[in-house]
Amino acid sequence: MIILKMGRSCILLGLLLMLFHWGCRTNESTPVVETPPNILLIVSEDNGPDLGCYGNTNVYTPNLDQLAAEGMLFENAFVTYSVCSPSRSSIFTGLYPHQNGQIGLATHKFRMYESFKTLPVYLKEQGYRTGCLGKLHVNPEAALPFDFHPIKGANFAKKKLPDYAEEAAKFINASESPFFLMVNYPDAHYPLQKQVEGMPATPLEAKDISSPLPFIGTDSERLREFTANYYNSMNRLDEAVGMLLTELANSGKAENTLVIYLGDHGAQFSRGKCSNYEAGLRIPFIMKWLDNIPSGSRSNELISIVDIVPTLLKATGLQVPSNLPGLSLLPIATGQKAELDREYIYAGGMGSSGLLYYPRRSVRGDRYKLIWNLLFDRENPKFRFYADHKNVHFGGGTEELEIENATEKIQTAYATWRNPPEYELYDLREDPNEFNNLIESNNYQPVFERLKTALTSWQQKTKDPLADPDILKRFTEEVARVNGEFPNHAYAKDSVFQWEYPDYFKNN
Repeated sequence: MIILKMGRSCILLGLLLMLFHWGCRTNESTPVVETPPNILLIVSEDNGPDLGCYGNTNVYTPNLDQLAAEGMLFENAFVTYSVCSPSRSSIFTGLYPHQNGQIGLATHKFRMYESFKTLPVYLKEQGYRTGCLGKLHVNPEAALPFDFHPIKGANFAKKKLPDYAEEAAKFINASESPFFLMVNYPDAHYPLQKQVEGMPATPLEAKDISSPLPFIGTDSERLREFTANYYNSMNRLDEAVGMLLTELANSGKAENTLVIYLGDHGAQFSRGKCSNYEAGLRIPFIMKWLDNIPSGSRSNELISIVDIVPTLLKATGLQVPSNLPGLSLLPIATGQKAELDREYIYAGGMGSSGLLYYPRRSVRGDRYKLIWNLLFDRENPKFRFYADHKNVHFGGGTEELEIENATEKIQTAYATWRNPPEYELYDLREDPNEFNNLIESNNYQPVFERLKTALTSWQQKTKDPLADPDILKRFTEEVARVNGEFPNHAYAKDSVFQWEYPDYFKNN
């Protein structure tokens, strides 16, 4: 009898333990990780999904193509803002730029409202060694306390790219404790060099390509040369990434390393970087984690860079804070789920600097995209920056004569970009380059209303300051005052200048 009672107790205890164990494993907020993976986060600059694995036949990118073949390639990955600092702030914090405050370039004194908890902080608390190679470009830099950061700065000259792999090897091999390493490559940021220190090994010429990038819409020998050197930048990037992945393989740690590669936003051509068109927001995004992510897999799900922080926190066994708007990509990457619980992705934008100020918001579903231009009663300043090549970074912009020589459809598209209406609506299935604005068509009014409602809901949920007309007016006045007091971006070199917007944005 006693034995029977003991047996029943043991069975009951065993059942309770099984239920407890099962409950822990299925609780989405407390994932179970047996062996925390190393993390290698590779970020390139100013490039869309112009890789061989995405179907571009002009480039030669065997290393990134192989990475995709060994993991998952995301067809529909997007940034939150098509400018470097705001985009990177989302990578680091998991928040939209209007949530963390980094609404423009760090070099133009834009900054986060406070020292938000960032990826290196999260992972250091979990026992990770944290390293970074290349630029940070987010203010304040103190919010990113990496343990290892020997290569700093943007390196737009693209010098000594093999050093990135050499420094990475030192960090990877320094200890057996798990590591997080972010490697920021300068390609394909302007200037677009044909070849630097023998990289790429076989550069392209303008005559080697049949046309400029499709979203540019017009053609000239000058634009083909810029496009050829953009492709040379992608080839050079691939060679540098190949060196890095070789060092990871030589370390013996590749098997338990989660590798993520992405671009920080689209290419710097007219209607690309600094816009809310697909050419500015859509990026390459590849994940590889041996024995966890099926090789050669692809996903058409809409994903955003706000998903990176939740994904890495889940992978390392950390809880995902409830205030983060993104989703972990692990369930879909590992095949546990067929799709994400998401209908739309969103993006913002201010223009990156005082003189380029032109606020906008956008929402994209699987087929249609809506762009809201908040100051549609004025000209978009980015048109002139590109058309007139205001500095070296806008050298590849489409000139007005090139636009005049294009078809009527392309001329209309550029006119829309230059002087947009309040709303732009595009059918991305029929018009992937967004040349035909459908906002005036009665046939698409239900689509417009649905997307407008979704965009308004997102602004409310994420406490977008510019959803308040009074705050929009106040910030617009602040930008105008700063531009008047500091001509030609002089505030960027003023040692005491500070934007005021963090004081009234964060209290919204």
